[in-house]
Amino acid sequence: MTHSTYLSPAEMRAECAKAAGTRGRDLADALGLTEAELVAAHVGHGTTRIQPSPDAIMPMLGGLGEVMALTRNDHCVIEKVGVYDNYHSGAHASMILNDAIDLRMFASHWVSAFAVETESDTGTRRSLQVFDAAGDAVHKIHLRPASDLGHWERIKTELALDEQSDTLAVAERAPVEGPRYNPEKVEILRKEWARMTDTHQFLRLTSKLKMNRLGAYRSAGAPLARPLAVAAVDQALQQVMDDGIEVMLFVGNRGCIEIHGGPIGSLKPMGPWQNVLDPEFNLHLRADRVAEVWAVTKPTQRGDAVSLECFASDGGLIFQMFGRRTDARDSRPDWNALVAALPGAQPVEVA
Repeated sequence: MTHSTYLSPAEMRAECAKAAGTRGRDLADALGLTEAELVAAHVGHGTTRIQPSPDAIMPMLGGLGEVMALTRNDHCVIEKVGVYDNYHSGAHASMILNDAIDLRMFASHWVSAFAVETESDTGTRRSLQVFDAAGDAVHKIHLRPASDLGHWERIKTELALDEQSDTLAVAERAPVEGPRYNPEKVEILRKEWARMTDTHQFLRLTSKLKMNRLGAYRSAGAPLARPLAVAAVDQALQQVMDDGIEVMLFVGNRGCIEIHGGPIGSLKPMGPWQNVLDPEFNLHLRADRVAEVWAVTKPTQRGDAVSLECFASDGGLIFQMFGRRTDARDSRPDWNALVAALPGAQPVEVA
């Protein structure tokens, strides 16, 4: 990443002190830095470098008790309160699987991590923060009043790296991949899509045909993928709340996907943000950055899995929402009817 101005760690700390209360990501953008560089500048000043691997971090988190899990991309933030238990390691993807905290983690993007303590008007705030090679946040764990501070100290000690530098080298941020098409394979896409028996087959199919998610949606068209009006996002969230429909809502980045499973209890728009502010689940969506919305149907052995999916203008996925699935079925008739009634948009022209 190219910086317009070089700042020493001491200068970064001074900028943070002057901008107390400003979100780290926003301050980093204003300074031409990355959030990870600002965090690293505080090593030795309340911040400790720790091992970044999910296999190192995740098994230790259960001892903290109740915490808040946060995952974000450029346009959406999800926060869930719960306990990190039921960890499953994997060569490609690792998982936390429980009713409160549901994560998919991709270790190749877990490049640096820190145990962070900052002082505020309400006392010391403690968090574990993980970043990718470009210095963007992958996942954060924030302690809550009920969290075990003795176990926090154990985590800091046992996961601390020998190297405790307050500078951090970051790579260029990889650009978001725009829609990728293969016009010669569209009929194959439609036929094989219609024969799917599991939602996880979809990305393997698009990869085989040299397409990506958004390119496949634009290529296949209705009834497999129906373009919706941007206003359909707010309409869907409102109706989910009003009707008490349980959903699965996925928000992620290259290194982590976090999932809410359950109802939505409150919606509170504030400026460009649409917010869910429930006691143990928060969502913050930059509604003004939603450029495309799709209603997508994927066949499974247990019925159609129907999703509402939002994309930014650069083609990046913002979030996905499904009717909440159970062990017995993928299909949710109330959710499917809601999506079917959402206002459509003109099909996007495939280049």
